[in-house]
Amino acid sequence: MIRRISCLIAAFVFASVLGYSQTNSDGTTIDGRNAPNTISTAVSFLTIAPDTRAGALGDAGVATTPDGNSQHWNPSKYVFIDNDFGVSLSYTPWLRALVSDMNLAYVAGYYKFNPQNAIGASLLYFDLGSMTFKDINNVTIMNFRPREFSLDISYARLLAKQFSGSVAMRFIYSNLTGGQDVANGVSSKAGTSVAADVSFYYKNDDIMTGNMKSSVMWGLNISNIGSKISYTSNEKRDFIPTNFRTGVGYMLSFDEHNDLLVTADFNKLLVPTSPTYYQVGEVMENGDTVTAGGDQYIKYGKDPNVSVPAALFTSWWDAPGDATPFVHNGKPSRFREELAEITFSIGLEYCYSKQFAVRMGYFHEHEYKGNRKYFTVGAGLRLNVFGLDFAYLIPTGGRTSPLQNTLRFTLTFDFGGIAKEQRDAKKAEKEARKS
Repeated sequence: MIRRISCLIAAFVFASVLGYSQTNSDGTTIDGRNAPNTISTAVSFLTIAPDTRAGALGDAGVATTPDGNSQHWNPSKYVFIDNDFGVSLSYTPWLRALVSDMNLAYVAGYYKFNPQNAIGASLLYFDLGSMTFKDINNVTIMNFRPREFSLDISYARLLAKQFSGSVAMRFIYSNLTGGQDVANGVSSKAGTSVAADVSFYYKNDDIMTGNMKSSVMWGLNISNIGSKISYTSNEKRDFIPTNFRTGVGYMLSFDEHNDLLVTADFNKLLVPTSPTYYQVGEVMENGDTVTAGGDQYIKYGKDPNVSVPAALFTSWWDAPGDATPFVHNGKPSRFREELAEITFSIGLEYCYSKQFAVRMGYFHEHEYKGNRKYFTVGAGLRLNVFGLDFAYLIPTGGRTSPLQNTLRFTLTFDFGGIAKEQRDAKKAEKEARKS
């Protein structure tokens, strides 16, 4: 038995099940189900914003200007980055309202070979804090720190003057139980998986808004396309958080010192949604009555036991649609529930002389799909090679949120900055000689 298992459950499930309202046995009209239907996956730490800049922009980052942490959001941006080489270090004390020693650490780096090619790599490490395992007699078995990490590498290439693409490969490791038996003699193990990302990025700097220069950006990243993961010796395997993210960005340069960036991201997990099953005693459409201990039969929605390639497509229309907010004219609406599964982020960043930045953002998730809603604020400072950023998360709503008081910190080192300054100085010197 794990002493703090309730904390872990609360860490990943942000809405409680409220129960079911009455349903007509013929399935033609319903009152609606008053219970959330969140999409659950293993290794959900892969969906947490690991860096400070995107964390201050409401977790938006697929279509912002390039930075050292683009590896997580959209590696395709690296071919448009100004410097040749950089490293960033990020740290987030995670869910400290629930667990005092849980944290997320992130290291990312990139190297730009030339204007057409770049590589990136990152390590994301999630420490779930110290736990005590006990048996049914309350005797301590061992103390253990569950941990998870992912290691990835990407290659980005310029495909056209203003358009780039990238691919990334990722190894995922998750050790939550330390090899302890979980039930009925079934032994547990560390879960492993491999995954890939495919992303694209468009950036057009040749736009004028009035007499001011501006840029338009678009990004797309389908991430964590990979094998299911298992923690036991049986055949049960869980989906990893395959994710579809797209967004737009717009940057307006008032003059050479003042820039304003506006961005928005839209995000959907490409993982099956749990269907609604007939309950014991209900009469199915074929006239049979569901009995205790028998098979489960789907009432609304689709069978979630599909392959990873199939889920990339079926996850767009497999929602049951029978929850109260989605019922339309007395009938389930899959379309409405699928729309509710899309989270969105909006962010605003003001930058002065490319040295000082202030940021704010908002993240929204439907109350039946996780109910995460929060504002974010942050700031950043750049001094030649060195940069420092921080962000703060402010949950909305009257009740206490496990996300409250979330802080993020990032250190960046753009080692190519000095080389770029030297190249720019030589270029200016040549132009001065010509004139």
